[in-house]
Amino acid sequence: MMNQQPSGHVHSSQVAPTLNHGGHDLFDSHEIIAGMINVLDQYMIFRTFMTDQELISLLDRQYTFIESQYNVLAEAFSTGQPPSQSTGVYKMTLSHDVQFGLTPSQPKKPNRNISEVKEAGLSAHMLGLIKGQASLMGMAASEITNPIVRRIVADTVPNFIELAYEIFLYQNKHQYYQVPQLNDRDAQAMTSAYQPVIGQKATMPQPKTPIQ
Repeated sequence: MMNQQPSGHVHSSQVAPTLNHGGHDLFDSHEIIAGMINVLDQYMIFRTFMTDQELISLLDRQYTFIESQYNVLAEAFSTGQPPSQSTGVYKMTLSHDVQFGLTPSQPKKPNRNISEVKEAGLSAHMLGLIKGQASLMGMAASEITNPIVRRIVADTVPNFIELAYEIFLYQNKHQYYQVPQLNDRDAQAMTSAYQPVIGQKATMPQPKTPIQ
């Protein structure tokens, strides 16, 4: 009697691919896909304020890639089947060289006029959007029941991390995102704070005895 399947329960293998979703991950998937649309719409709005050709090119390149990821996910979500295209791999073009140190600059404050919207703020908004979307997908991917959709969402997370890192590199290059460092002694103390486990294996506690 203990092994009987509760009434009304079915396994994912017993349902059609289009219905292979739990209620929770249906809502998560909707939020992810709607979030991708929001990113694309916001990018389009941001572009109207930009004058720096480097940031415009970065935005256009990312927009095209995000749109392709949206198409892949939307197709798989609606069909429950492998999409006609793969997620692909985003390849940034900016140098990975990071500038350390702080350069004195004017304190930041909210814009008082739409004409004050500049590349520093626009790229910061882009970074926030992409980081938020990556976090959402990372959390949802561990609970999505449809294996095709779950794999696509999981594979898209590293791409969005690359998108965000490219925006960070642009900001750092133009000193919009400055990176302070600890002094050498403190940095060495931090990086030396952990060591690998070597030798004797850990003694694991015994599990509790099941109640009969």
